[in-house]
Amino acid sequence: MHMSRQTLAAIGGLMLNAFVWGVSWWPFRNLHARGLNPLWATAAIYGLSTVVIVLARPRALGALLRNPALWLILVSSGATNAAFNWGVTEGDVVRVVLLFYLMPVWATLLARWLLHEQFTPLVGLRLVLALAGAMVVLWPPDGGLPLPQHPADWLGVLGGMAFALNNVLLRKYAHTPPEARGLAMFAGGMLVAGSLASVLAASGVTSGLPAPTLPLVLAVALLALVFLAANLGLQYGAERLPSSLTAVVMTVEIVFASGSAVLLGAERLTVQALIGGSLILLAILLAAWRQPALPPQPHSPRETPI
Repeated sequence: MHMSRQTLAAIGGLMLNAFVWGVSWWPFRNLHARGLNPLWATAAIYGLSTVVIVLARPRALGALLRNPALWLILVSSGATNAAFNWGVTEGDVVRVVLLFYLMPVWATLLARWLLHEQFTPLVGLRLVLALAGAMVVLWPPDGGLPLPQHPADWLGVLGGMAFALNNVLLRKYAHTPPEARGLAMFAGGMLVAGSLASVLAASGVTSGLPAPTLPLVLAVALLALVFLAANLGLQYGAERLPSSLTAVVMTVEIVFASGSAVLLGAERLTVQALIGGSLILLAILLAAWRQPALPPQPHSPRETPI
């Protein structure tokens, strides 16, 4: 089948976004090793991105302040990024990413509650598949209940919940100014991660903000540009492709994350993770199947269609 250049470019934009997020654990771990924990790093990266957006779209700040509904998006987007970045830095990358991508389970339940979407047999099937996959991933080798064993596992689950809420809220408030939604999602990464880092540092749970050095500043600035480029790639692709295809292409993030973790020697891919991950991937693909088209709208740094 022949694809137009625009379609190929759109898929390329989505692949860029999936690649950046799939391998993001590596720079966050390196920054952590140099004294900048993932929460401070997230706050700094999204802080720089927020400044860029405000300078490029000055009206966005006023529109955000005038729309209290967007503050929910700010919190959910910020919680998504804080939990995901913290989880992949501290825990098993493969497990955290797979648990994060239980998102269709939470998105389905939230869409039923907030958007009044119908619960169909297909919806039920993908819920069962996703939960079965999670049980396989979490099943302890020595027996017991298949529950998150490490704090990073919980961060993956909580990040996926916030991710799902963020996506549902974006659809619910699609009538709000797009530049304000975009600002809310980047500012959320700065404010939520920064606030959490401050509280945890004050209580002695995590390290404080280190003194800025040129290598750290340059690394954070470079990552801010990379994440902005990834988000632009996501917006370009998602606005030009059916939402079902967007969802399928973005699942490649799981492959990038697990593949990079194994190739760089950070993790070991187990049969258990492969089986559980396959079930979760199947649930995501079913969520994308025959999905109704949505009008173009800005996407968050972590958004994928539900």
